[in-house]
Amino acid sequence: MDDSCERLSAGLDRLPGQRILVLGDAMLDHYIWGETTRISPEAPVPVVGVQRESSRLGGAANVAHNIKALGGEPLLVAVIGDDEGGRQLCGALAANGIATDFLVTDPARPTIKKTRVIARSQQVVRIDHEESGALGRAARERFEAHLGTALPRSQAVLISDYGKGGISRELLERWLPRFREAGVPICVDPKETHFHSYKQVTILTPNVKEASFAAAQPITDETTLQQAGAKLLASLEADSLLITQGEEGMSLFRRGQPSLHIPAVGTDVYDVTGAGDTVVSVLALGLGAGLEVADATRLANHAAGRVIREVGTATTSRAEILESLLRAAALEPGES
Repeated sequence: MDDSCERLSAGLDRLPGQRILVLGDAMLDHYIWGETTRISPEAPVPVVGVQRESSRLGGAANVAHNIKALGGEPLLVAVIGDDEGGRQLCGALAANGIATDFLVTDPARPTIKKTRVIARSQQVVRIDHEESGALGRAARERFEAHLGTALPRSQAVLISDYGKGGISRELLERWLPRFREAGVPICVDPKETHFHSYKQVTILTPNVKEASFAAAQPITDETTLQQAGAKLLASLEADSLLITQGEEGMSLFRRGQPSLHIPAVGTDVYDVTGAGDTVVSVLALGLGAGLEVADATRLANHAAGRVIREVGTATTSRAEILESLLRAAALEPGES
């Protein structure tokens, strides 16, 4: 095992036990699995014969699941509806050992539910049940009360913003200063609509599309990538910015340091759904444990390389990440 791999392996061992405050939009990912062999006579669409159905944790709930799978303790602050979807989501959280103490039940809005129809490992259509407007006063006050209770217990804050109403500009104006005062890393998976509200955080993890929108310039090659990364890092006054690029890997921009490109680990890409959740989860755990941002990013890259090999939202384990580290070290010594 070379020095780089040994260092990352030691960093991986520091992730368990980290308590991470996760706030954002929790969802229930519902999957309908089947086969399609013909086109409907009613419209030019495939007919899917249903074989089975399943549900998984999505959005901020998937972030919490990723943290738990890696040995951390997520404190999930999110809003659910008083409906069957909310009960299913709570049951799935509890079944995975994730506390539901900080969930807010709001009868005025449904639990966010995304139904994906999958045929032959390909997504045919997605159906969304959601209400993305701002939270009502009562739900917002309970949400913020839970933040106040969970923050002193946390080693890092993770904001999982899907633009569904859980996160608002007003909430960020009130709470980002409090997160900074607490002296813990603030990790953000941002939505385009709130991008420029995330000032002076530890790290943001947009994908290329989100970064391009926020920087108001197309990212088409290495030059435009570098320009957009530098522009966003400066305008947001962030410590770091990580632009994820799918099969092209990820590029880390750090204040006062050269950018760092990390090639993708996974070569078998079946589904990138939830990969961003995995990346930001590992970053929050790593930074909460005191890892350097570059090493936390490398671990996140290996974690993402595992989850994209499965269809649908997924998690990975420390054992799988270690296996990926060792394999990469054997193939390219010093490039883990």
